[in-house]
Amino acid sequence: MENKTISIRPFIGAKDFELSRNFYRDLGFQESILFPTMSYFKTQGLGFYLQDAYVKDWIDNSMIF
Repeated sequence: MENKTISIRPFIGAKDFELSRNFYRDLGFQESILFPTMSYFKTQGLGFYLQDAYVKDWIDNSMIF
């Protein structure tokens, strides 16, 4: 089976959405605002979604490497 995957984009929750947005912009990510509660951040062909959602169990078990 041929795999033509071009990306995997995780969703990351934020306890403080505005603080998190500023953090990723300061790191050099480009932000595209999708909704008032969700943005897409990208750099060099890699990206992720940041959402204004905080579920402690979910956040505590999320890792991106």
